[in-house]
Amino acid sequence: MKFMKLGTRHDTFYTEEANRSVSSDVPSDLTIQINNIKYLLHKFPLLPKCGLLQGLCSDTDNPSEISVVELHLIPGGEEAFELCAKFCYGIAISLSARNIVPALCAAKFLRMNESVEKGNFVMKLETFFNSCILEGWKDSIVTLQTTAQLSEWSENLGIIRRCIDSIVEKILTHPSKVTWSFTYTRPGYTEKRHHSVPKDWWTEDISNLKIDLFQCIIAAIKSTNMLPPQLIGEALHVYACRWLPVTTENTVSQTEEAKEKHQKLLESILIRRAGRQLEEATVRDLLFPSYSSTDRHFYDIDLVGAVLESFLIQWRRKGSPEDSESVKVIRKVAQVIDSYLQVVARDVNMPALKVVILAESLPEIARPQHDEIYKAINIYLKEHPDLSKAEKKHLCRILDCRKLSPQVCAHAVRNERLPLRTVVQVLFFEQERGVRPTTHQPPQDEVIPGDGHQMPIHRDKNYSKSKVSDQTNHPKTMRLDEKLAVELEKMVVARREVREADTKKGQEIREEAKSGSKMEAKKMERKSKSKVRETSS
Repeated sequence: MKFMKLGTRHDTFYTEEANRSVSSDVPSDLTIQINNIKYLLHKFPLLPKCGLLQGLCSDTDNPSEISVVELHLIPGGEEAFELCAKFCYGIAISLSARNIVPALCAAKFLRMNESVEKGNFVMKLETFFNSCILEGWKDSIVTLQTTAQLSEWSENLGIIRRCIDSIVEKILTHPSKVTWSFTYTRPGYTEKRHHSVPKDWWTEDISNLKIDLFQCIIAAIKSTNMLPPQLIGEALHVYACRWLPVTTENTVSQTEEAKEKHQKLLESILIRRAGRQLEEATVRDLLFPSYSSTDRHFYDIDLVGAVLESFLIQWRRKGSPEDSESVKVIRKVAQVIDSYLQVVARDVNMPALKVVILAESLPEIARPQHDEIYKAINIYLKEHPDLSKAEKKHLCRILDCRKLSPQVCAHAVRNERLPLRTVVQVLFFEQERGVRPTTHQPPQDEVIPGDGHQMPIHRDKNYSKSKVSDQTNHPKTMRLDEKLAVELEKMVVARREVREADTKKGQEIREEAKSGSKMEAKKMERKSKSKVRETSS
C-alpha cells in the first residue's frame, strides 16, 4: 500500500475533557463544534486555507473576537476534519488508500482548493489519488471499499467511478503484462516456482467488495466483450463461495457472525432489485410492516429508505440529471415517495426524524412543486399534536415555499399547526412574486387532495427488512429580508391574536346565552307553579 506524508511539525493536538486543542502560546480565537467534540483552534492558519471558514467568520466585526462555528455535517466527521486542521498547522499526517476518501471529501467541504491558496489540500490529495492510488491494484480496491461510508459524496466527486475504471482497466490487461501484486490462494499455485499469471488472477481480490460495487465491476467488464463468459462465471463463483453459506450435510453449524453476514448479503440483493424497479412501484408496494422489537411504529420506513438509496445510486450512474428522461424517472419516483409519506404520517408512533430523512433523500430536481410534501407534513402535524417546536421546525424545513401552488399557500397562511417561521416564509414569497395572500377562509384540512385518502395496509409477514443508519442532508434555506420578515411576522401574529380574540368572545357570548336560557327557564317554571296554586285555591 502506498502512503503520502505531508507536514513536518510534531503532533501538538491534545485532549482535555471534551475539548481538542493545539499547544500554542497564542490563545484560541476559533471554536469549532463537531458533534460532541469542541476544537479550540486559531483563525490563523485555518482561515487562509479554508474558504468555508473564511465565509462563516467574515460576519465578525471584531477580528480578535472568538468565532464559534458548527460543522456537524462535515463528511468523515472529527477524524477527517482533524486531518484537514493538521495540514493547515503543518503537522505531519500520513495518507493512504484507507483514509484518502474522508480526507478528500472533508477538504472539498471546507473548500481547501487552489482558488483559496496555492498548493492547498485538495490539490495534493487529488494528485496522490490520481498518480498513486489509481495506479495501484489493491489501493484502488481498498479505496473503493471505504466509499461505503460516504457513498453520496464519493459518487458526486467521481471517486467511485474513477476507482471502478482503474480496476476494470487492470482486469482487462493481458495476464502476461500484470506486474502488480494480487491475492491468489488456489491450491498448488504457490508451490510452483516458475508460474505464469493465471487468467482469473483478479477474482479473489474483488470478491472483498460489497455486492453493489462488485456488480458494477462485473457489468463494466461484460460491456467490453473482451473477456470470455467462463472467466466472468468464475468470478461469480468465487464471490458466491466467499459470501453465501455452504449447504452440504456435513457442514458445521455457522457462527452467528457468519449468519449475519449472509443475511445482510441476501438483503442487499433484495434491496438492489427493488431499487431497480422503484420507478414501477405504487404506494401499496412500499407499505412494509415493521417487525423490529425496538420500533413502535407500524411501517418499516427504514427499508423504504434503503430501497430509495439503492435506486438513487443507480439513477446517478445511468445518466446526467439534466437528461429529460432521467428527470422524468426521478419525478415519478418522487410522487410515489411523497404519497407514501402521506400514508406513514398517520402512524402516531412514526418519528419525525425518519420522515425528514426519507423526504430529504430525493434531489431538488425531483420535486418541481412541493404541494404533495406539504400535504404529508400537514397530516403528520395533525396526527402528532404534541410535537415540540423544534421538531416542527425540523419537519417543515423540507418545504420550499417558492414551489407551493396558490391553493396550498392559501391553506398554509392560516394553518395553525405550522411554525410561525414557515408561515412568514409563505407570506414573504407570496409578496415577492406579487401575489396577494388569500384572505378568504381556506379549505379545511380534509379538503386538501390526498389528505383524506386512506391507503389499505398489507400485513404480509414475508417482507424482508433492513436497517440503515440515519443520515441527513440538510438543504440550505433562503435568508429572508429582515425588515420584510419582521413585518410579515407581526402580521401573522396579529391575525392569530384576532382569531383567538374572536374565538374567546364567541365563547363568552355562548356562555352568556346559555346562562340566560337557564334563567328564563327558571322564571317560566316559577310562573307555572304560581298559576297552579291560584287554580287550586
